[in-house]
Amino acid sequence: MPRFFITIEYDGGDFVGWQRQDNGDSIQGQLEHAASAILGHRQDIPIQGAGRTDTGVHALGQVAHCDLPDGFTERQLPLALNAHLPPSIRVIKANIMADDAHARFDATMRRYRYRIHTRRIPSPLLSGRVWHFGQNLNVAAMHDAAQLLIGKHDFTSFRATHCQASSPIRTMDQINITEHNDEVHIAVSARSFLHHQVRNITGSLVLIGQGKWTNADLANALEQRQRSAAGQTAPAEGLYLTEVIYPYLTPVSTG
Repeated sequence: MPRFFITIEYDGGDFVGWQRQDNGDSIQGQLEHAASAILGHRQDIPIQGAGRTDTGVHALGQVAHCDLPDGFTERQLPLALNAHLPPSIRVIKANIMADDAHARFDATMRRYRYRIHTRRIPSPLLSGRVWHFGQNLNVAAMHDAAQLLIGKHDFTSFRATHCQASSPIRTMDQINITEHNDEVHIAVSARSFLHHQVRNITGSLVLIGQGKWTNADLANALEQRQRSAAGQTAPAEGLYLTEVIYPYLTPVSTG
């Protein structure tokens, strides 16, 4: 059977996260239902994602793979799957790959963006899509401090206490912080991330932006290697998985 890579956008607000769970609807579960539906529910079709996103986290460029019988083309498959998906999940692209291509293990880079809304009055159009912080932040100071986290480090202070990763060592390739009208965007790139790593880094960088922390405080938090040394966990609704990079697949542009 051909192996397809599918690229997916979703609003995570109505789901318990990417991973199939018993306590509610998941993105993975919805996609597997749709894949089975296009085959007339004759068989279950496992869907393997490039990475897990938590409850409330969104995606512009999640990637997953599945094996389907002959008969679907790259053009037809997104339309077929979308006919069985809720409006908050859309398959935007499909690629036929080698039989041994793997959405998770072959990924060489994952990119996330965190959106902070700084306007005092929240926007009803952004509800559930940003962290409404409601205060101005020193973006230049945040960007400067964030460069301390570039490279290979023990990120124990910035991972969830229940993180199941075997090692807290990760290599951060890029962190850029920019201002866009009433929003601050934190864009991060790495091969892989720890559970809550981006959200915990965001909570710490906000302390820099408020003037409550200095670069030395952030460096100290990293050095302490304990979760209590870092800032709060930023809300899930501001986080987006924007892109997954492979050596053999052209990524979908996420703007």
